[in-house]
Amino acid sequence: MPVVIPRRRIAAVVTGIAVALVPPSLALTSAAGSPATTIALPRAAAAPALVAAAPLTVSQAIGSQTGQSATVRGYVVGQPTATSTVVRSSFPSDYALAIADSASETSTSRMLYVQIPSAFRSSWGLQSNPSLMGRQLDVTGALSAYFSHPGMTSTSAFAFSGSSTTTTSPTSTTTSPSPTGTTSPYDSTYYASAIGRTGPALHTELHRIISSGVTTLTYDQVWTALKDSDQDPGNTNNVVEIYSGRSIAKSDNGGGVDQWNREHVWAKSHGDFGTVSGPGTDVHHLRPEDVTVNSTRGNLDFDLGGSAVAQCTGCLRDGDSFEPRNAVKGDVARMIFYMAARWDGGDGFADLEPNNLVGNGTAPHIGKMSVLRQWNLQDPPDAFEKRRNQVIFDTWQHNRNPFIDHPEWVTAIYGS
Repeated sequence: MPVVIPRRRIAAVVTGIAVALVPPSLALTSAAGSPATTIALPRAAAAPALVAAAPLTVSQAIGSQTGQSATVRGYVVGQPTATSTVVRSSFPSDYALAIADSASETSTSRMLYVQIPSAFRSSWGLQSNPSLMGRQLDVTGALSAYFSHPGMTSTSAFAFSGSSTTTTSPTSTTTSPSPTGTTSPYDSTYYASAIGRTGPALHTELHRIISSGVTTLTYDQVWTALKDSDQDPGNTNNVVEIYSGRSIAKSDNGGGVDQWNREHVWAKSHGDFGTVSGPGTDVHHLRPEDVTVNSTRGNLDFDLGGSAVAQCTGCLRDGDSFEPRNAVKGDVARMIFYMAARWDGGDGFADLEPNNLVGNGTAPHIGKMSVLRQWNLQDPPDAFEKRRNQVIFDTWQHNRNPFIDHPEWVTAIYGS
C-alpha cells in the first residue's frame, strides 16, 4: 500500500530543501511567489562566536592549585582563621572568605579560602558584611594556597553570581602579594643567596644578609628616623601611630599625655636589651604610638582577645597579651619575625626568638607564635609598610625586613 504524505509535510520538506540550496544573499519566496521574510543564513567560512568560559566549581578549583588565574563560583560559608578552622559568626576581620559548592558545607576540605585584598574588604569582608553568608559569588584570582590550604590569592574581582555588576580592583591599587610566593626587585641582588632556601638554612642566610652593612642608630636618632619612615602619606607634617592609627604632628613627640613616643614592638624587656644602640634602636620594630596606648601595651605578648583599649579602636588587652587593630596585625608579626632573624645572640645581645606562649616576661621570647603566623597570612604587606621598609633601607639602617618583601618566608622557616 503506498505511503501517503500529507501536503503540509511535503511543503515543509520542499521548503527545507530550498533553504539549503538558496545562497545567503537571496531571499526565500513563498509558494505563491510573493517575497517571504529575508533570512540571514550563515556563510560556511564564518567563525563561531566566542563563548566565555564558565566559572570553575569550588571542587575544580581545589584540584587546580597551580597559580593560574581563574573565576570560581561558590557559596560563602565563613571566614578562614587557620588551616582547618573556618568561623561562621563573630567574624574577626575582613581579610578572607571561605566558599564551597554548597551553602551548607561544613567540611573545610571542601572549601576554598579566598584572600580579600584591601581594595575589596569594605564591600566583601564578612566583618563588615555578615549578610554575605550563604550568598553565591563569582571570584577571580590566582589559584594558590592561602592559610596553607587550597585557596585563591591576588584576588582581582568579586561579583554576585548572575549579576552583571563586578567589583574589580582599581588600576592604581597595588595587588597584595600572595603569602605563598612573591617576587621582589631585590631577589637577584640583596636576597640572591637566600632564594630557594627553607627552614634553618633560610633563617641563617637571612640573618647574614640583614646584618651586613647596617648603620646602627642611637636612641635619639630614632626620633628623626620615625618622622621619616612613618610619615602620614596624606599629611607630610604628621606620623601615623601604629596601634591607634591616629595621625599626629611629627613635632608632638615626647612623654606627655596625648603625645607620641617610641614603641618597641618587640618589648625591650623581652631579652633585656634596653635602648643602647642595637635591638633597642632597630627602627624596623620601633614605631610611633600614643603615650597612653604604649603604656597600656607595656611588655605584653601578642595574642587574641581581651577588653577594649582606650584611645585604640580595635585593640584588645588582657592580663598577659595585647591584640592590635586588624590593619596592622601582619605588620606586627613581620616585625617580630625580623627581630628573630636579625638578633640571634651573636652581637652581644640575647638570642631573640618567638614562641607559642604568653606571659614571657623578661625571657628573650615573644608569643604567640601560632597567632603571629596567622596575622602574617591574613594581613599582607600594604603600601605603607612597603614604603617604610624602603625608607629604612635607603636612608637609615641600609637593611631590609625580608618578611615584608617575602611574607611567605615566615611559613618557609616556621611552618604553617
